[in-house]
Amino acid sequence: MARRLAAILAADVVGYSRLMGLDEAGTLAAFKAVKTELIDAAMAGHDGRIVKLMGDGILVEFSSVVSAVGCAVEIQRQLRERNDKLPQIAGSSSAWG
Repeated sequence: MARRLAAILAADVVGYSRLMGLDEAGTLAAFKAVKTELIDAAMAGHDGRIVKLMGDGILVEFSSVVSAVGCAVEIQRQLRERNDKLPQIAGSSSAWG
């Protein structure tokens, strides 16, 4: 068996169950939009490959730690910018947790 080094990024949506309880259709649509518009683009820009999708979770493989961290930082920065434009939800700093 050939061995190789890989860095894995694991992420999920904070408060996903709560958001689904508040607005299931809206949460699913928002998650799909974020994945398509933001996560997929960040992964491609850092040469990432989806290993597994699990509801609101994702595992992404990278050939280097630098690429994995760069992708994670880019996703967090873009999510913060996106969330800052959303209306506040009671008990949360944004609609995405």
